[in-house]
Order: sequence, then C-alpha cells, then structure tokens
Amino acid sequence: MPNKWTGIGNPYTKQEVRDRLKKVLDQNKAIIGAGAGTGISAKFIEKGGADLIIIYNSGRFRMSGHGSTAGMMAYGDANAVAMEIGEFEVLPVVEEVPVICGVHGSDPRRRMWHFLGQVKDMGFSGVNNFPTHSIIDGHFRNVLEETGMGFKKEVAMVDLATRMDMFSVVYVAKPEEAVQMAEAGADAIIAHVGTTVGGSIGVTDATVSMDAALERTQEIVDAVKKANHDTFFLAHGGPINTPSDVRYALDHVDGLHGFVGASSLERMGVEASLTNLTKEFKSLTL
Repeated sequence: MPNKWTGIGNPYTKQEVRDRLKKVLDQNKAIIGAGAGTGISAKFIEKGGADLIIIYNSGRFRMSGHGSTAGMMAYGDANAVAMEIGEFEVLPVVEEVPVICGVHGSDPRRRMWHFLGQVKDMGFSGVNNFPTHSIIDGHFRNVLEETGMGFKKEVAMVDLATRMDMFSVVYVAKPEEAVQMAEAGADAIIAHVGTTVGGSIGVTDATVSMDAALERTQEIVDAVKKANHDTFFLAHGGPINTPSDVRYALDHVDGLHGFVGASSLERMGVEASLTNLTKEFKSLTL
C-alpha cells in the first residue's frame, strides 16, 4: 500500500499484485508492464498508467545508448545493477505501482535465499528472471545447462520467491520453459519472441515474423493453461513493438492478457521525442 506519510509506495505482497492485475482484466483492459532503466522513465511510465514497472540491468545499457542485449553479456554485475537502479533511482520516485526487480537467477556467487531477502527488504514487490538463459540457444545454451548455470536455476529462483510471498513475472521462450515456471508458482508468463525490432539499436534481420511470433506465444499460453489456470499471459519482443502491434496480438492470441515493453516504451519514446523536439528548436530562425 502507498505510505501515507511519504506518498511513496511500500512493497506489495504476491496476492496484492495479483489482485491489482485481476482488477485491470475485470475492467476489460490490457495489462501493461514497462521496463525502466532510469528514475525519470519510471516516474513518467507510472503517470502513463502502467500496471507494473520492471527494472533490470538491460535498462541501464538501453538508456546509455546501447542494445538491450548488452544486459546478457559480462559487462557488469546484473544483480548489483538492478539493485542500484532500484535503490537510488526508481523506488524513491514511484508512488503506487508495484516495482519488480530483475534477478539473475543463475548467478553462482549469490546465496539466492539471502539475495531475495535483500530484494524484498529494498521495497520491490516481486521478481523477474533477467538476464535469462531462456533466450540463449545452440551450443552455448547446452554448455550453460551442463555446467550448472542453466534455466533451471531461474526456475529455482522463482520457486524460492513464491515461498517468500513475492510476485513473479517471468520471461520464457518455449512452452516447456513456461510450464516449468508455472509449476514453480510464476504469476505471469512473458512470451519472449526475440529482440525488439526498430529504432536506432533494435534488430532488423535477427527476428521472427509476426505470424511466427504469435504462433509461439499461443503455444506458450496453451501449454501453461494445462499447468496453471491462474497465470497471467503477456507478450514481448520481436515484431510486437507498437500499440497497434499489441492490439493485433491481443486479437490473434487466445488467452493473452497484455504486454511488457522495455525498448518499445522507454527507448522508443525517448528516441522519437528527443529527436523531434530538438528539430523543432533547430527550426527556429533569427
């Protein structure tokens, strides 16, 4: 609940976040989650009406002008970055919306039960599995799995978060991964269909078609419904970028409840608005 003395929101329990999202659906509205890499982004995403704010290390790279995939690389401590953004930038300015922390669940240096306790104490209302190995494939994915740094560590993190009464909204790329997360108690499943298309640092060729993206999203939804009927389903990435794209996805994926946008909301909004506003100033003559 919002703190009546400061106006800044306190963390929500798992059930309180679920109740908030259920209320959105009861109003026949789409659930919108938004990634934020800076305090000012979070502040105005909240003013725009987002239902969840998710912060993780990619947000810092994204808002520094680099591709979000930098968050998957060894360019820093992902867990420390997320906590730093939360403590000093986002949590101090978000008043009422639940803020979710991106947790690198396979980090072998963290005692995860201890780290999640710190996440909860910081004021986060839940967790998200990012960086996530679900979007890594091929030989390198096999190496990660065989050497104890695979997706199952992310599932274990979500299972632990569930037992700690923390809401979880998770990225998956395959139906079988989605089922594992649902069985671990994940509240919301995000069907990740690839790096977001467009803008200055989005992909162009390394993506799937809209039809293929929606087919995979539907497969994920259908698989999880058999494991957990109370799951929220969200779309993310690839060609699903603009509000009209999301409208199309909602119309063509049975059981889809909404969308999580990171680059689609934060980066795209900044790129377009700053470019156009600067052009307006530069059009002035003496």
